[in-house]
Amino acid sequence: MTAEVLEARGLHRFYRRGDDEVAALLDVSLIVQPGELVAVRGPSGSGKSTLLVLLAGLDEPDGGAVYIGGHRISHHGGRDRAELRRRFVGVLTQTSGLVSHLSVRDNVELARRLRDGSHATPRDELIDAVGLASRANAFPPELSGGETARAGLAVALAGAPMVLLADEPTAEVSWAEETDLLRLFRELRPEHGGTVVVTHSAAVADAADRVLDLHEGRLVS
Repeated sequence: MTAEVLEARGLHRFYRRGDDEVAALLDVSLIVQPGELVAVRGPSGSGKSTLLVLLAGLDEPDGGAVYIGGHRISHHGGRDRAELRRRFVGVLTQTSGLVSHLSVRDNVELARRLRDGSHATPRDELIDAVGLASRANAFPPELSGGETARAGLAVALAGAPMVLLADEPTAEVSWAEETDLLRLFRELRPEHGGTVVVTHSAAVADAADRVLDLHEGRLVS
């Protein structure tokens, strides 16, 4: 394994829009060191979400490669990418990714089992850590925006993934809830892994160890 928990090398991604080819990412490279929290910011359409799905192995780059703990997750078959993602990556999206007919406790347990996290933080301890002990039996439609974000964070962290990836995790919460959620990110992020958050929020950027700016698909100084 390499020292870097997450590395992107020269990522390119293009989409077709009618007869035109649109560049979503152009030669994007980044390295995330153990324990680091990196924020990627930029305006809408800058390529932030595209970058995140490539880092998670949810889509393939048209050029370049992604490595997690020295394992190349890009340019594999869908089943191989899914297996690497299951083992190494926790993803938190704006829609939380919660299964609506399962309770908070069962959502976390499902994620923990899928990641084979038998030696990770116990389910109920993780739920308590995100402040949802009293809501463990609630179902996603019964949760507030802040509770949904915290439950999604617990699911993303279940089984102790090496890499935590979050897409606008504070977009649907109040200022007070954002402050609390950022505290949880800093306290609960993978201790020896890496965390990448794409965001519009200045507060999220301020909470990060390092900030990268995307503009029209390119990382800028």
